[in-house]
Amino acid sequence: MGYWRAALAALVAAAAALSAAAGPPGPAPAPPAPLPAERVPLAAHSLLIALAAAGERLVAVGDRGVIVYSDDRGVSWRQAASVPVQALLTGVCFFDARRGVAVGHDEAILLTADAGEHWQLVHDAPEAQRPLLDVWCAADGAAIAVGAYSTYLTSADGGASWSVRAFAPQPLPPVKGGTRGAAAAGATDETAGGGYHLNRIVGASAARLYIAAEAGHLYRSDDAGAHWRELVSPYAGSFFDVLPLGGEALLASGMRGNLYASGDGGASWRRLETGTVAMLDGAALLPGGTIAVVGLSGTVLVSRDGGASFTLEQQADRSGLSAAVPAGPQTLAVVGEGGARTLTLGAH
Repeated sequence: MGYWRAALAALVAAAAALSAAAGPPGPAPAPPAPLPAERVPLAAHSLLIALAAAGERLVAVGDRGVIVYSDDRGVSWRQAASVPVQALLTGVCFFDARRGVAVGHDEAILLTADAGEHWQLVHDAPEAQRPLLDVWCAADGAAIAVGAYSTYLTSADGGASWSVRAFAPQPLPPVKGGTRGAAAAGATDETAGGGYHLNRIVGASAARLYIAAEAGHLYRSDDAGAHWRELVSPYAGSFFDVLPLGGEALLASGMRGNLYASGDGGASWRRLETGTVAMLDGAALLPGGTIAVVGLSGTVLVSRDGGASFTLEQQADRSGLSAAVPAGPQTLAVVGEGGARTLTLGAH
């Protein structure tokens, strides 16, 4: 997930720079209506970015508006019957077993009321050139979508309507052995967000949320996103996922095999040995406590001691993995460059 999101954000920045160099634009033409996603024979094997559970169903989203779903824990997949966009979709979440949200390029926001079979476009802004990169859903119908340049949208009605909010987190004091992210030094209410790409938003509880962002930035909310605070950062590279492990424990993963653990809600961190320099951009906590972290080049890191140590289970095909969800005590459903499939941990 992180690799393709970062690449997309870089392309958006380059396009904006070229536009600025060309001089003041004339009147902007009305954007064309988006085209619906095409039905393709091998949808489940196309590039897929994000994955979420809708009750017992799994739903994955990806390139050119492709959405697929599985009712057998990832063994087989079917393409959604109706998706109204061909945008790259980068995030998906569900309020319950039926109602969900998907987000992506062109600031597209889609809703489903039937567990991912049919989707409705409720928001898009292609002229803004700010792709959405992830979305979080709460059981009460609240939702938050995040994206490039600290784009931050909220909904209180199950995704039917959205409001753009400024993302202005307050910095936490530094702790011994850590450093603040670059935006924390001299930050104000207006500038603390820094315009950094917000790559991933996850919930540890109804109130506790985390955001993984670029340039070593991590954020925490203790009131379901009403306010955010910047966390002490253990390194300057981008983060692509945060995995809550229960209580105050969590993992944060990023570039070049960087994986960090915290036992105090992100106030302090320790680096974990991974044995890889691949980008890590997805993680899952399986039933029974096994932890899996996935990334580029077929990287799968597995911990069976609560995250104290990890073993590299390199996948032979080296196909990049972007997201994972549990499909059993030792089975993952994963998506990425090769589409959707299941992996049995420790099977090789």
